[in-house]
Amino acid sequence: MKRLFDLILSCMALVVLGLPLLVLVWMVRRKLGSPVFFRQTRPGRDGKPFVMVKFRTMTDARGPTGELLPDAERLTAFGRFLRSSSLDELPELWNVVKGDMSLVGPRPLLMEYLPLYSPEQARRHEVRPGVTGWAQVNGRNALSWDEKFALDVWYVDHRSLWLDIRILWLTVRKVLVREGISASGEATMPKFTGKKP
Repeated sequence: MKRLFDLILSCMALVVLGLPLLVLVWMVRRKLGSPVFFRQTRPGRDGKPFVMVKFRTMTDARGPTGELLPDAERLTAFGRFLRSSSLDELPELWNVVKGDMSLVGPRPLLMEYLPLYSPEQARRHEVRPGVTGWAQVNGRNALSWDEKFALDVWYVDHRSLWLDIRILWLTVRKVLVREGISASGEATMPKFTGKKP
């Protein structure tokens, strides 16, 4: 039932948002250059890797020795707008159609974090990762890593179609008020180091 719900809703969203998505493609290319999409391998269900697609929000600005500048220096005003409005996440609907992701589930993080999780934290990979999730509607990047993982595991244990509908509704509200876009003092979220209290 969840997969059918995901497929129907994401296909409908792609059709309805077709024109706005084309406008966003044009704006990203004009303001940030090519490529328009940011692709990165992320862990899916059971940690199986997949390529997640988002709109890019940063430039490729590099320092004197050729290394990428810190996120805060590469994140433009337009990029901040895309993130605060969550418009950068819209291409992930294609990942939902393909079956890599669900509309609702723990957010897919970095592959490098996989060996750093405790057994309890690793349970977040028992389900497909989501475009939005329980942690996103309860603080998003303003949460600590421990708080975020606890909410992810809570979702795994309590998931249901009705909970997904509630989270999607809360996500719309959160996007409108633009809460929890970044952690305090960070452009996005500090790296997870595996340190646990």
